[in-house]
Amino acid sequence: MKRAFLMGVFAAVLGLTSSAAVTAQSTTTSLGSVALKKGVMADGKPLAAGSYVVRLTTDEAKPATGQSAGAERWVEFVQKGQVKGREVVSIVPDSDIAQIAEGPKPPKGGYRVDTLKGNDYVRVWINKQGNNYLIHFPAST
Repeated sequence: MKRAFLMGVFAAVLGLTSSAAVTAQSTTTSLGSVALKKGVMADGKPLAAGSYVVRLTTDEAKPATGQSAGAERWVEFVQKGQVKGREVVSIVPDSDIAQIAEGPKPPKGGYRVDTLKGNDYVRVWINKQGNNYLIHFPAST
């Protein structure tokens, strides 16, 4: 009886440990894949043209004046399992997007890439689950 009890406790501890390990590893959420047609500067470093998986991290960026905490976080641009760059993303609910961004909204679950201000900036706009994720890059020189 004592042995069965100890085996049960051991199994429970293993279950908790493995679920904690899974939680510790899932610190990013995929926002989908995007294709950049030209290189940009991400966090001050070059990010080459190409296809990337965009992952939202739990790392919060310092909010701009008037923004709520959590409205800006970091995203990672991943190719073949390696992070190639990261940049700050502004998270805007669907209800507020018309006040923030111009142009047609991407379809739900989709994205669009726009060149802005005389080819000086590139915006990646991802529309996912009721939120809009806006990433602004200086164009690469």
